[in-house]
Amino acid sequence: MRKNIFLAAGLLFSVSAQAQILDAIKSTVKSQTGIDLSNPKTTTITPPVNTQQTPTKNTSPINLGSLTSTQISSGLKEALNLGVTEGVKKLGVTDGFLKNEAVKILMPEKLRVIDTKLRAFGLGSLADQGVKLLNRAAEDAVTESAPIFTKAITSMTITDAKNILLGGDNAATNYLQGKTQSQLFTAFQPKVKASLGKVGADKVWTNLISKYNTLTGQAVSTDLNEYVTNETINGVFKMVAEKESGIRNNSVMRTTSILQKVFGAQDSK
Repeated sequence: MRKNIFLAAGLLFSVSAQAQILDAIKSTVKSQTGIDLSNPKTTTITPPVNTQQTPTKNTSPINLGSLTSTQISSGLKEALNLGVTEGVKKLGVTDGFLKNEAVKILMPEKLRVIDTKLRAFGLGSLADQGVKLLNRAAEDAVTESAPIFTKAITSMTITDAKNILLGGDNAATNYLQGKTQSQLFTAFQPKVKASLGKVGADKVWTNLISKYNTLTGQAVSTDLNEYVTNETINGVFKMVAEKESGIRNNSVMRTTSILQKVFGAQDSK
């Protein structure tokens, strides 16, 4: 008898709970869709309101405002000219390369074993002299490069200038390097070769390599002219990139009205 009473109570509780759950479902459906499940004739559906706005894509991160194509071109060319002029000025002096860790020319990678071996044989001073003269050759040759870079800068088109202004910190430098690297090498290599002879680097390196070959019984060689030419050009571009980045990110470095106007447009980027 008692068992039947518990069973009946359990069934009543189950039915009551199910009814409460069903009522809650009906209430939720009606509030969100407008459908009254208690009234089968109800057909009105009220769609939920979308409160989120679809973000719009900003296709012009830089407001060029009233800037003309000529102004943009002039501003970019002036920034590059400043970078080249200041870069060459800093590099084309004694220790301009040698004491600047960002551009210092080290021993060619495939000859760095020479450095280790010579020092092991107590000839570290000869290795140091070899590296020093590589940098001296670059310091001497780089002073002749300004006209080459200037000619390359003047060939920049207005379309190029607009794309560069909208680019990254080193966009102008990268553009210049990509467009002129091979031409610069061809024009610059004879100047580097002359500088290697002028500072005596060619003789020192001939002696250095000869000493190494004698001590180790090996035969190594490298084209120092090609190596120093590439390293000198890369050194100038590093200085140009540093100047460009400064102009883009530091208004104090915009020393002319055209630089202030052109690069001021990208401050809100």
